[in-house]
Amino acid sequence: MLYPMFALVMCTFVFIFVQLYLRVHAVKSRAVRMRYFKLYQTNADMQPVPAYLVAGQNHFANLFETPLLFYVAGVLAIVMKVEPTAMVVCGWSYVVTRVVHAFIHCTYNHVLHRAITYWVSLMLLLAMWILLVVNAN
Repeated sequence: MLYPMFALVMCTFVFIFVQLYLRVHAVKSRAVRMRYFKLYQTNADMQPVPAYLVAGQNHFANLFETPLLFYVAGVLAIVMKVEPTAMVVCGWSYVVTRVVHAFIHCTYNHVLHRAITYWVSLMLLLAMWILLVVNAN
């Protein structure tokens, strides 16, 4: 389970650096004012925030929601020495669905496609927790 967790951590860092680049570019191109980033709010004298920045901010928050349950399950699996093949397959599949979810969310953002990948990832996460409990000593 260490490798799937490491892969998701690396995906998180890649996303953080991409977001940093996009934010700097947005400020330099005057698509958004620097003061927007104080509270992530606009007011009447500010232009609307580009959709790609809002989607990125929302996705960044997503990276610290259900993935926390994935990390906890992964650490418990390692500590408890509960790593059947099904657990590892679910772990890698979870990472793949989260990467696909990130791609959808931060590119064309089709809500149904995003929802499907989200629910598939949740079912994989639930399966991991069930496997963890069933295989616990």
